[in-house]
Amino acid sequence: MAEETVIMSALSTLTPSQLSDLTHSILSQTLHHHHCLSSLLSRPASFSLALHHLHTLSLSNKTLLIAKHLLSSLHHLTRHFHSHAPTSIAITHRDLDAALLLLLLCDVHQQNPEILKAPHDEWRHILSKRCSHTILMQSSIGVYYGGVLLPYVEMIIRCRKFVTATGCCGEKEVAAAPSAVVSLPTVEVKVSEECAICKEEMKEGRDVCKLPCNHLFHWICILPWLNKRNTCPCCRFQLPTQDLLGEIERLWGVLVKAGGGSGTLT
Repeated sequence: MAEETVIMSALSTLTPSQLSDLTHSILSQTLHHHHCLSSLLSRPASFSLALHHLHTLSLSNKTLLIAKHLLSSLHHLTRHFHSHAPTSIAITHRDLDAALLLLLLCDVHQQNPEILKAPHDEWRHILSKRCSHTILMQSSIGVYYGGVLLPYVEMIIRCRKFVTATGCCGEKEVAAAPSAVVSLPTVEVKVSEECAICKEEMKEGRDVCKLPCNHLFHWICILPWLNKRNTCPCCRFQLPTQDLLGEIERLWGVLVKAGGGSGTLT
């Protein structure tokens, strides 16, 4: 699978200490999610409420649930690839339960579509067996690079395909996150050069804005620009954004670039 190959290639560029840190943090998060699911499936009343919550959601709201879970996971996976602090993302305990349950339902349906034709009161037992099987498989492989990271990467790919299938992800302009803009440094121009936005000269000794890609701009020019789009006017480098889907695509691009990919993988 092309997506897996590129992402695992990106992860292979991490240092041993970074890889160890990432592996253990992902294992901790995975165990937490398993605990949430197991707790939900062991309580009939809680399971019924969560299932009812899912049934009342529109497709767009189901996609929003998966998108929030995906963004949280991508922030986790890419934290060693960039220095930007993650934009805030809030996912309630209820939404996390619903997202994990929805992903489990999709997994079971993919394995055997006929299973979910059973009465709803049997779903909890079906899903519990699948959840227990997954936990046993992952616990038997031990804590090591591929054994922990590969299932996590596969989950991220499934989530992105879910979000993309609804037509939510696509090319659009999104504003840079205020926190990212505030953190941009002011530097002194060493050699006079042209501001790519206004086409006027930035004279030597003048204070200007420096983007992470090292391109310089007049503050008065770059602030309105970043209020509408999160990309560098010169090289299209992307700053973090508060737009949920825009941030998913930005972090996906970080992985693709680190893994040697030449474009967006779908």
